[in-house]
Amino acid sequence: MASSTAQDTLAAQFAEHRSHLIGVAYRLTGTRADAEDAVQESWFRLAGLDDAGRAAIRDLRGWLTTVVGRICLDRLKSAAAQRERYVGNWLPEPVVTPFGRPVSEDPLDVAVRDDGLRMAALVVLDKLTPEQRVAFVLHDAFSVPFAEIADALGVSVDAARQYASRGRKALADADPAPRIPLDDQAKVLEKFVVALQAGDVRAMTELLAPDVVLIGDSNGKGRTTRQLIVGPDKIARFFVGLTRKYPSGVLTSGTPVLVNGDLGVYLAPQPARDGLFALDEHVQAMTVRDGKIVAIYDVVNPDKLARITRPGA
Repeated sequence: MASSTAQDTLAAQFAEHRSHLIGVAYRLTGTRADAEDAVQESWFRLAGLDDAGRAAIRDLRGWLTTVVGRICLDRLKSAAAQRERYVGNWLPEPVVTPFGRPVSEDPLDVAVRDDGLRMAALVVLDKLTPEQRVAFVLHDAFSVPFAEIADALGVSVDAARQYASRGRKALADADPAPRIPLDDQAKVLEKFVVALQAGDVRAMTELLAPDVVLIGDSNGKGRTTRQLIVGPDKIARFFVGLTRKYPSGVLTSGTPVLVNGDLGVYLAPQPARDGLFALDEHVQAMTVRDGKIVAIYDVVNPDKLARITRPGA
C-alpha cells in the first residue's frame, strides 16, 4: 500500500492529465457522463497498482490514455445494445459554452475547442464499430502505438491497424465539414433566422446545401423530427410549418451559444399558449461549408441537456 505522501504525489500527477483524458473519453463515447466516469475509473486503476506496477509505467499520459480507451470500449459495446431501443436518431451529448464570452477552463469546455470534437466529426465517429472508433481515435488523434491499442482491444497488432484504417476511411468518405471562423458561421445563421421569421422558404433554401440534413434527437421525450430530413426544400418547409404550431417568435428568439465549439442556438422551454404547443428545451447546432448549412443537429432529449451550461448561468 502506497504511503499517503506517495498517493498525494500520484494524484497530483494524474490531475495534470485529467483534461486530456476527458477529451479522449468524450471523443470516444460522445457523452459527458461516460467520459467523466471513464476518467474516474482510470484513476482507480492507477491508484490500485502496487509499487512494481507503477514503476513499470514509462509514460503515464500514454498509459492512462490506453486505459481510458479500454474502459470506453466496454462502454461503447454496452451502449450499442441500448441504442437499439433508442427512439429516433442518436446524437452526441452537446457541450454548450457561451458565445462571445471567455470560455471556462472546465476540462470538456477546453477539449471541444479541438476540431475533432465538433458535432459533425462526432456524428461520423458514432457510425464506426466500437473497435474501429477506439483504434482510430487512439492512434490518429492521440498517437498511441498500435501495440498498445492491440492490447486494449484484445486483438493482434495487424487487426488493430485494420480497425484504425477502416475508421480513417469512413471519416474520409463522410468528409465532415471543417470548422470555419465563427464570424462566417454567424452571418449564415443570422440570414437563416431572418428568412425563417419572414416565412421565406426561397431565402431559406438558398442558405441550405443541396444535401443538407436535419437530425433530431429526443428519444421520444420531446418534440423534434424522429426521421432524417434531407434536402433544402423539405427542411425549409419543415421549419416554416413549425412556426405555425408554436407561439409567435419562440422559434426565432433563441440565444446564440457555442455547441462543441461551433455556433448554435439555445431555445429555452416555453409554456403552451393560445392553443399552440409548449416549446421543449432545445440545443441546435449547425455545420456550414462554402457559405451554406450542410447539417442541423437538434438535441431535445432532456437527459442530454441536463448537464449543459445554459446562457446566463
